[in-house]
Amino acid sequence: MQLPSRDSRLPARLRASPCARSFVRSLARLCTPALAFLFAAGAASGARADSQGAWPTVSVSGFGTVDAVHSSEREADYTSSVLKRSGAGVTRSWSADVDTRLGLQLDVAMNKQWSAVLQLVSEQHIDGSYRPKVEWANLKYQVTPELSLRLGRIAVPMFLAAEYRKVGYAYPWVRPPVENYSLNPFTSSDGVDANYRWSAGPVRNVSQVFYGRSTRATVPPIVGDDLVGLANTSDWGALTVRGSLITGVATTSVSPELFDALGAFGESGAALTRAYGLDHSRVTITSLGINYDPGRWFLTSEASQIRSRSLLAASRTLYASAGWRFGALTPYATWSRVSSPDPEMAPKLPLAGLPPAYAAYAGQLNWALRQVLSGVPDQHSASAGLRWDWHPNSALKLQYDRITPHEGSRGTMINQTPAYQSGRTSHVASVAIDFVY
Repeated sequence: MQLPSRDSRLPARLRASPCARSFVRSLARLCTPALAFLFAAGAASGARADSQGAWPTVSVSGFGTVDAVHSSEREADYTSSVLKRSGAGVTRSWSADVDTRLGLQLDVAMNKQWSAVLQLVSEQHIDGSYRPKVEWANLKYQVTPELSLRLGRIAVPMFLAAEYRKVGYAYPWVRPPVENYSLNPFTSSDGVDANYRWSAGPVRNVSQVFYGRSTRATVPPIVGDDLVGLANTSDWGALTVRGSLITGVATTSVSPELFDALGAFGESGAALTRAYGLDHSRVTITSLGINYDPGRWFLTSEASQIRSRSLLAASRTLYASAGWRFGALTPYATWSRVSSPDPEMAPKLPLAGLPPAYAAYAGQLNWALRQVLSGVPDQHSASAGLRWDWHPNSALKLQYDRITPHEGSRGTMINQTPAYQSGRTSHVASVAIDFVY
């Protein structure tokens, strides 16, 4: 994604924020591999560039979000991703960690065929740090005007905002609907892809295939092996449609003691381990998104589905959002839903016929399994907001969310206490400044 550029310094408020300070401290450590990547990219086409008497062209751009979020929930944290350490709610009633981030992007054009991109993003991680992460780092070869190949770290082509989901300025909301966009923890993968541009009458298409691997440095880590995907984006005037199919093998160590204990209960326990353990489990995600934006107003909707023989089971998501532009003001409204099987309906260890001590222990394991399954989101939300483009390269946004996890699930909440009650509606207020530079 090519961001608008502007010669300006970051505001003093941002320079003083924990996100910015961590970004600056870590940037020096990342500069060496980043420059090594760019020099390697230049070396791949250096001879050709020299023969043409041209030097590589380097452009620098960036983006960021500074926000404050308040939640009425006092027994759990509201956050934009379950891969964060904290949010607004039980940790603190107001939080700047929900969406605050800072990004830097370097684009290098060696010649007409070869180019490279490096994108660093600093935001809160599961360990609470703002250590910058390499979101993109790939080398591109333009084979023909229609066909291009890339090698390196590439955005996973899922959802309409796949390429700019970190760039708050690029979309109308404070954040993309969490019910949909938190479904896939892998925003990028290390591998290869091919993009082919073609037309069918007035419809312009970009078809993409990719193969790669992705690891999220959570505790425990989440690993996606053999990620294979196919996506197609069609543009017809004001209408954009994107469909994608992505499959891979996911592995993470979720409650290993629980599944080891279940496995000790014979075939019934082993069946539960196979059904819900996320250990080399095939996961397939399909999604379809539609955006219609003639200029004065917009209508966006996306639906997706997970299929997996694991605790992810068969989750489905859907959202619809609409807004109207009045000069620099854009009021909007969104409704979204994520559904998953009821933990209460999940199979359990049979207790009949067990000695009292074993039956009590098996009951504890059934309760622990239900707690694990309650972490799979099942909730709906309704949102209303206002975007004010008060400056050519920045926007102020206000948003109110009414969020209701369904009974048996904590929804997308994190850090819940024993007193947390599923099914209770939370009220979330957000104020954010998005900018590009």
